[in-house]
Amino acid sequence: MNEPLIVEVTRGNMVESRHRAVVAVVSADGSLIESHGDIERRVFPRSAIKPIQSLGLVESGAADAFGCSTAEIAIAAASHGGEPMHTRTVVAWLNRMGQDVGDLECGAHMPTHAASANELIRALREPDASHNNCSGKHTGMLAVCRHMGWPTKGYIDPAHPLQKRIVATYEEMLDIGLADAPSGFDGCSLPQVGIPVRNLALGIARLGAPDALGEARAAACRRMGAAMRENPFMLAGTGRFCTRATIAARGRTIMKTGAEGVYMAAIPDKRIGIALKIEDGNGRGAEVALARLLDRHGGFADTPRAEIDALTNPKITNAAGRTVGDIRPAPNW
Repeated sequence: MNEPLIVEVTRGNMVESRHRAVVAVVSADGSLIESHGDIERRVFPRSAIKPIQSLGLVESGAADAFGCSTAEIAIAAASHGGEPMHTRTVVAWLNRMGQDVGDLECGAHMPTHAASANELIRALREPDASHNNCSGKHTGMLAVCRHMGWPTKGYIDPAHPLQKRIVATYEEMLDIGLADAPSGFDGCSLPQVGIPVRNLALGIARLGAPDALGEARAAACRRMGAAMRENPFMLAGTGRFCTRATIAARGRTIMKTGAEGVYMAAIPDKRIGIALKIEDGNGRGAEVALARLLDRHGGFADTPRAEIDALTNPKITNAAGRTVGDIRPAPNW
C-alpha cells in the first residue's frame, strides 16, 4: 500500500503543519488508476456524496413535476454559504411546492458567508433553515417525497422510504452492500453510512460517465452533472473552493466537498473519479489535494497556469494582508 500523500502548510521558510491524504482515482469501469493510503478504509462521505444522494430528485421525475431549474438541481447537491441568491432560490422553490422553510428538517445556522451573516445581524434577524448550507438538498428531498406520495414529516429518518431509496442508490452507484456499514448522522440530521474511499471514487466516476448505467439513471447523472457545471455559484458561493475550481475547470469537472476533509470529483471526458479523505479532517488540505489531482489527471486542461496555481498552491495571508506562508503538495507528490 502506498503511503498517504502529504499537503504541507508553511510559515516563513518552515513547514508548520502537514495533512495526510488518502486518495483513490478510479475509472468508470472500476479500474484503479492511482491510490495512496488505505483506500478500503470506510469513511463518512459527508456532503461530498450529495450529487449521488440527490439523484432521486431527477430520476424520480420530481424535478420535472415541480419545474426545477438547473440552478435548483445544482443547489440540491450544494453546501452553499447562505448568500441571498441561495436562500431566495430555496424559498422560491419551497413556495412553488406549497411548502415553507418550517418544513425543512435540517435546522438553522448563521450563513457561513460572513457578509451575509453580518447583514442578518444588522437587520436583527435570526437565521432560518434556508440559511443552512444543506437547505437545497433538503428542499430536493421534500420534492421527491411530494412527488412520490411519501410523508414529508420525518423524511430524515433512516426508516423513511426516501432514505431507503437513497441507500439503494448508493449501493448501485458505488457497487457495495451497505446493510452492515457503520452509520451516523450528518450535521443537517440526515443519515450517513461508512463507505471505502475507493467506492466513493467509483461512484462519482459513474456519475460523470454514466453510459453503462440504465437509461433513467444515466439521464439523471448527466442532468445532475450538467447542472453543477453550469451553476458553480450555487454549489458553494463567493470565494469558496468548489465554486472557484468549477469555474477554473471550464466545464471539465464535477466536484463536491464534504466536512472533515472529504472530496469527490469526476472528470467526465477522462471517465475517472477522484475521492480523498484528509486523515485529520482538515478542509484546506483537501482543497489543495483535490486541485493537484485534478491538474494531474486533466481536469484543468483548458485553464491558464496562474489560475491553477492559485488553487494548488494558495498563499496564506495575515490580518494585514501580508503573505506569511502557503499551502502546497509535499515533495512526495
